[in-house]
Formats: sequence, C-alpha cells, structure tokens
Amino acid sequence: MAGINNHSLQEPWLLENGNPKVLTREIRHHSRTAHNMSSSSLRKKSDLTLVYKVRCGLLRNFLANLQEVILGTKLSVLFPAIPLAIVAQCYGFGRPWIFALSLLGLTPLAERISFLTEQLSYYTGPTVGGLLNATCGNATELIIAIFALSQHKIDVVKYSLLGSILSNLLLVLGTSLFCGGIANLGKEQKYDRKQADVNTMLLLLALLCHMLPLLSRIAGETASVSAVPILEMSRASSVVMLIGYISYIFFQLVTHRQMFEAPEESEDGDDSIEETPVIGFWSGIVWLVGMTIVVALLSEYVVGTIEDASESWGLSVSFISIILLPIVGNAAEHAGAIIFAFKNKLDISLGVALGSATQIAMFVVPLCVVVAWIMGIEMDLNFNLLETGALALSIIATAFTLQDGTSHYLKGLALLLCYIVIGACFFVSRTPLNTGNAVNIAVNAAPSILSA
Repeated sequence: MAGINNHSLQEPWLLENGNPKVLTREIRHHSRTAHNMSSSSLRKKSDLTLVYKVRCGLLRNFLANLQEVILGTKLSVLFPAIPLAIVAQCYGFGRPWIFALSLLGLTPLAERISFLTEQLSYYTGPTVGGLLNATCGNATELIIAIFALSQHKIDVVKYSLLGSILSNLLLVLGTSLFCGGIANLGKEQKYDRKQADVNTMLLLLALLCHMLPLLSRIAGETASVSAVPILEMSRASSVVMLIGYISYIFFQLVTHRQMFEAPEESEDGDDSIEETPVIGFWSGIVWLVGMTIVVALLSEYVVGTIEDASESWGLSVSFISIILLPIVGNAAEHAGAIIFAFKNKLDISLGVALGSATQIAMFVVPLCVVVAWIMGIEMDLNFNLLETGALALSIIATAFTLQDGTSHYLKGLALLLCYIVIGACFFVSRTPLNTGNAVNIAVNAAPSILSA
C-alpha cells in the first residue's frame, strides 16, 4: 500500500476523488490490444522531475499532462507542422504547402489519439476501452472522409478509404513479414491463425458488398438500368456491414476476447512502463476532444487543398489519396507493427494490419455511405472496376499468404511487390475527379445551357 501512496504523491493527477486510482492486473492486461502495443512502441518516458517542483497543483497537473501528451512520443518533432499549417492557411501561403504541412501534422495526432484512448481504457475497463479503440482507431480517416463528403468529393472519400485498406493489407503487413523474416532468419516465425481467419472472413464479406453494385452496373449498362437500384443496394449492404461489424465487436470483446489479446510482456520488458496510466480520466477526455478538433481542422485543410497539390506536384488525385494519404496518416501505427515484427511478435503486427483493414472496410466505409445518405449525397459502394479489382486481388493475396500460420521474408516481399504494382498503376492513371453526383451537375448546368 505504501508503494501506491508514494506513486500517487509523485503523480497527483492520478487521484480519483482524493484516493489513488488502483488498477487490477486483469484490467491492465485486457486493455493491451495489438493496436495499443503497436502505438506504445513509439512512445518515450517523460522526465517529470522539474514538473514535481511546481507548487501550484493546477499548474503542475497541466504541465504534467502537456509533457506526457505532447512530448511523450518520438513523433513530437512533427507537432510544429500543426501551427505552421494554420499560419499558412490564414496568411494565404501556397496551397500545396498547406496540404503537405497538414499531412505531417496529422501523423503525430493519429498516434496521440491512440495513446489517449488507451489511457481512458485503464479507467473504463476492457470492454468500454475496446469500444473506444474500435471507434477511434481510424478517427483520422473517418474525419477526412466526412469533410470530403461535405464538399461532395465522393471520389476522394472512396480513394482514401480504399488506400487505407490496401496500405494495411499490402504495405504494412508486407513490410512487417519481410522485415521480420530478414531479422529472424534463423528462427521459425509462427502466428495464431484464428484471428487472421476472422479478419479475412470479414474482409471477404466487405469485398462481396463492394462487388455487387459494380457487377450490377456492368450487367445493367446494356439494359439502361438507372443508378437508383445500385444506390439502394449499396445502402442496404452498408447496413448489413455495420451489423456485421457490431457482431465482430461483440465477438472480440465479449465471447472470444482471449483470441484478440496481445501477448503479455514480461515484467522486466520495456512495455511494462505502460501498465499504469500517466494522465487522469477527465484530463484524457479533454485532450481527446481537443486532439479531435485539431484533426478535424487539418482534415479540412487536406480536403480543400488536395486538388491544388495534385496540379502543383503533377500527381493524380487518385495516387495522392490512395498512396500518400494512408502512408502519412497511419505512419505511427505502421511503424509500430514493423517494430514488433522485428521482435518476432507477428501476432501483434497481424492484429494491427488486419484489424485496421477490417475496421475501415466493415465500419468506416459503410458509415460514410450512411452519413452521405443522411446528408442527401448519393454515395454508393461502386468503387469502379480498377479500384475494386485491386481490392479483390489484395484481399485474396493476403488470404493465401496467411493460410498456413507461418511466415518468411518472401511472403512479405510478394505483398510489397503487389503494393508497388498497384501504386504504379494509380500513378500513371489520370482519372478525372468527380466532385458530385450526375444529378447535381445536370441541375447546376441547366441554366447556362438554356441561356446559351
């Protein structure tokens, strides 16, 4: 008990109703998901020696939280990009610069949101913490998609979400398997196939929901079928996918929780420093809301300047959305997965890559369709032939790669080469950006046609 009291004296912001917050080993262990452990690999322990000397409790609390949240990550060097992006926007600097600075600013914010959700999970317990991770794990992609929808940039929404899935399945998983195989040439790399099988099954379900609207459009082109049935089919499929995702969360958090738990670290390992929270519950909520607001602001900058960056850099919007946005936006999470692959902990790497891909495909994409439906925007699940084909082949290639429960560097290399080929395809593709549906375009163009 003395150890707890000493700990609470050193960190007074961890007090709850005047008493030290005590965490059971069960809560600490169950809150350590693959995403949490992947993100924690980029964190660093803060030195609070000077903060302890501050006598004012409120100021000491604020400075401690500021140091833990802002300086407690190896990506803290990228935080200056956030005010620079805001200044560039306010003073009318080059819009490509605003786009680049906003992308850099989103990188540490995505990692910090993951950190804050993990901190809150210590107080809420494993179930609520898992729900927070399930909804906030890809908050950056969701916020960017909503802002793009509000500006009727439906293609940007589809490209960015497709890019997130491809990036997780091919780039992150491929790099993890490749680096893990090279670093552990003398060891046999194994992983639990159960979690991979569940995620693969859900990805195939998402692929089915994407392919049916496309096949319906192709089959009905000769019969002059209108877009309304395809739109309704997409909305119905989105509701089904959301039901499937809710069932997946119940499966993950309640009935088969042990299947998704990350391997427990030894008490002497570096990860043991994350066994206790470093900020309080209400402080975590305030920081999480603040970070989300900043992410929303930078997301608005990214969506508003993506076409200018495309023209200035000579890159297509599809390439920027499918390749650049996911790589930069999820750099922290991706780096963590690769680090654990080096340590021959492929279960964590697979949990990050497949879990993120499943969350995007089964939750973020259908949620965007439903949100667009509420906003009166006609967004469907038809991602066009090239994009849907790339998604289908990526899921199939990943499923074959993970079928035997073992890994080596050649499997990772094959996935990486698939990603390079897809990236090259979209690099040379110059598909025009559709910023709205055909009905709105026709209505807006009608007055000018009549006056002519």
